[in-house]
Amino acid sequence: MFQCLFLCAAILARAGENKSATATAIAAVVEAGGELKGIPFAEVIKATTGNQVLPFDLKSEADRELLSKIGGALDEVIQRMNATNSIAQKQRRINEVSSHFENEMKAVLNETPGFSCDFPHLASGKIQRSGYPDLRLVDKKSGRIIYLDPKLYEATSRNSSLRTFYFEPKTETNKVLEDAHHLIVGFAHDGKKSGQWKFLSWELVDLSHFKVRLKAEFQGSNHDLYQDAAIVGSSRK
Repeated sequence: MFQCLFLCAAILARAGENKSATATAIAAVVEAGGELKGIPFAEVIKATTGNQVLPFDLKSEADRELLSKIGGALDEVIQRMNATNSIAQKQRRINEVSSHFENEMKAVLNETPGFSCDFPHLASGKIQRSGYPDLRLVDKKSGRIIYLDPKLYEATSRNSSLRTFYFEPKTETNKVLEDAHHLIVGFAHDGKKSGQWKFLSWELVDLSHFKVRLKAEFQGSNHDLYQDAAIVGSSRK
């Protein structure tokens, strides 16, 4: 069914070419309830990019050492961002802090011996900040690649069911170009109190275990709506 909806999306993208195929695709989406749940993120990445999401093995000493090394860098990131002169402390909203965490993580990881970290490139070679993932880390010793995506959340909302992650598969903006490990870096904070952000802790989430939802929706913009041929009445100007 997962592959079916991807096929439907491809058919719908060519809506004007074959009306019967479009009708078939819409019927398939409706029959599926317009939503799929419990889809392994690793399968999404494989289907949309052709690349593997590599799992970490906590029984492996090499994996434990690599994760510990990343963790040491994250401890330093939290310490720097909690400093009173941190750029994070100058931001009013937590959404405005996120990009500064990305920058600080990149800086600290590059200061860590044996690591090289940068913003991911598109297939064209262009760097793009928006979209998943935010950072590409290379362990020089092993050559392993780890995609990192920091997320800031208030500690009391850790178990919230609201959407906090999304991945939009587009060839022109795809940043997942290699088989790699994929980690969400969750930073908990306790809100801004007395004009100060307090970042409490971090967690590394291995996305090889992550399951996502796919929700199909039909949408349009004002440009799509207000076409001259569709206007059948208007107020006098």
